[in-house]
Amino acid sequence: MNQVFLIARRELFAYLRSPLGAVIIAGALLMDGLLFYVQGLTEKLVSAEVLQRFIYNATAATMICGLLLSMRLLAEERQTKTLVLLNTSPLKDWQIVLGKYISAMIVMCVLTACTAYLPALILVNGKVSLGHVLVGYSGLLLLGSASVAIGLFGSALAASQIVAAIISAIILGSLLLLWMAAKAVDPPLNRFLSALALHHDNFRPFMLGRLELGSIAYYVAMTYLFLLASIKVLEARRWR
Repeated sequence: MNQVFLIARRELFAYLRSPLGAVIIAGALLMDGLLFYVQGLTEKLVSAEVLQRFIYNATAATMICGLLLSMRLLAEERQTKTLVLLNTSPLKDWQIVLGKYISAMIVMCVLTACTAYLPALILVNGKVSLGHVLVGYSGLLLLGSASVAIGLFGSALAASQIVAAIISAIILGSLLLLWMAAKAVDPPLNRFLSALALHHDNFRPFMLGRLELGSIAYYVAMTYLFLLASIKVLEARRWR
């Protein structure tokens, strides 16, 4: 695991050296703050409803940041010709992918933690369950994990960061819109498509403060699936 943490540390320093990490975090905080003010403080809602709306609205920034943080992880290596060095080093493909994933998730955790002042305002000025806050934040991190994994897969496929972002956005958008496709088909296919949707039914329990094993398993499975796909793409390119 030492090699994994070396890769993660290398990528974290890359986020610190460039303004990318700071810009992404600042943009997400601005988006979350504006949505919290517009939909949480300008309407007459009880505290629990304000928290639910905050958690729901924060998913947009979480998914966008997940893609932006991960789009460069492998595509940039290919652009700068450093992927060859990684491939010829004593590193396995899964170590490269896992190290890069961990680095992006650390930044995602920092971003999520920076939004904690918003539910804190609700706790100070209203009455909500601390468990509801923790469950909601768990859902945001799980959704962020799946988004980072999707972005990493797009980055593994693409030769440039822009193409990686486009591929990742198409995949994520398709998974988001599956709930709409579910409304257009008959049972049991509609239930199957709804269960595959990245947001909608799978995220609703977290928004409502319910910790459901099925929703946790879904996001863990999506993360594992796209990380595994990224590893297989690297393996295929290594043998070209």
